[in-house]
Amino acid sequence: MSHLRAAAARGLRRSGRRAVSPAGKRRKGASPRRGAPAPAPAPPPARHLFSDPAEVVALRGNLLAWYDKCKRDLPWRTLAATEPDADRRAYAVWVSEIMLQQTQVSTVIDYYNRWMQKWPTLQALAQASLEEVNELWAGLGYYSRGKRLQEAARKVVSELAGQMPRTAEDLQKLLPGVGRYTAGAIASISYRQATGVVDGNVIRVLCRLRCIGADSSSPAVIDRLWDMANALVDRSRPGDFNQALMELGATVCVPRAPLCGECPVKQHCQARRRKLFGKATAVPDVEDCGVGDCPLCPPALEPWDSSLGVTNFPRKAAKKQPRVARTATCVLERRGCHGAQEYLIVQRPSSGLLAGLWEFPSLPLAQSLQEEKQRELLADHLRAWTGWPVVAEGLQLIGEVVHIFSHIHQTYVVYSLPLDGDVTLDPALSPSRWVTEEEFHASAVSTAMKKV
Repeated sequence: MSHLRAAAARGLRRSGRRAVSPAGKRRKGASPRRGAPAPAPAPPPARHLFSDPAEVVALRGNLLAWYDKCKRDLPWRTLAATEPDADRRAYAVWVSEIMLQQTQVSTVIDYYNRWMQKWPTLQALAQASLEEVNELWAGLGYYSRGKRLQEAARKVVSELAGQMPRTAEDLQKLLPGVGRYTAGAIASISYRQATGVVDGNVIRVLCRLRCIGADSSSPAVIDRLWDMANALVDRSRPGDFNQALMELGATVCVPRAPLCGECPVKQHCQARRRKLFGKATAVPDVEDCGVGDCPLCPPALEPWDSSLGVTNFPRKAAKKQPRVARTATCVLERRGCHGAQEYLIVQRPSSGLLAGLWEFPSLPLAQSLQEEKQRELLADHLRAWTGWPVVAEGLQLIGEVVHIFSHIHQTYVVYSLPLDGDVTLDPALSPSRWVTEEEFHASAVSTAMKKV
């Protein structure tokens, strides 16, 4: 412990600040000078940083050598490596990064190939309709991503003479829907700008490499991770380095059961070192950290759990439970003029959840409603929409379908209603159309409606 106090005192002397107690409080009776600025937070201990230039060089070399040998063959990487035109190259990377947000690589590949075949350039995407974009995006989730991507493409064509911004700073500033991570990915991969990236995979890798156990979703920790990513990125191969870091998190340094034995940078990993050589005692040691109350260490109430090993990191605040919602949905069906069964779909509003997509006529329900009341409300809703004399008894209950959105646990109570003739809704209420089953699946409908 004397070593710990000595290290803390040395750090405070170097920073020019007066020594304070471990809890950060002044001595009893001491008063701050009037008008004096609040003291800056202590810098993180060296253990949480990459402060040795030789280690940084070694880590870069080991990671890039592994990436060159083990990287997955992905279509956007091929385009980024072979496309000579900078704008087309940046567009190809941009599309992939937007699609990969919140979505697994295996799911994205087919969508990406179809997208690039249909709209190989910014100009082609700018001329497409939102309906076409929604149709191709259907099933990929988080539908506003496709809409913002097209809006930004139109801006590049109409306001920037078709030329993509050339730096991460300008990409983020000028393109709607492009945040710090996407801008860094495009700039480093397409333009070789030496800028880092921080996504979920990178957060996990960096937190394990440097035993960062504070809440990894907090702004203060995220800022530290961005500083770290920008310091680590290889200056001669920034795009490859960033992709290597993300690839490591996606394939080796995974959330559960990481493949530590296969990790190309395991010798730099503080979490692995602690797992192998950690002490049984809970008493802090100068080797574990530099000063008490470290802002990057695990909270005192959630100390290192030896049974978890490297998966102690990263840590996040407890997730909010998704909101529970119920919706009555009616599949209106008729026999079409060519004898095929047809179904009525209506378009959702242009903003909000699943904006602009098509669905079966639906009505939000209160949680405690009995089935009889659900039927009455849905019948009233359909009568108002269609003008048909729909009665509650004519609605056939088919069953319930559960779909989990990121923030909503949604249950659809599905009813069926056969009709003998045409029904066209008032366009002022909601655009509608009759579709065959094949046309339904080709339309811009959500995965939830396909389940229904």
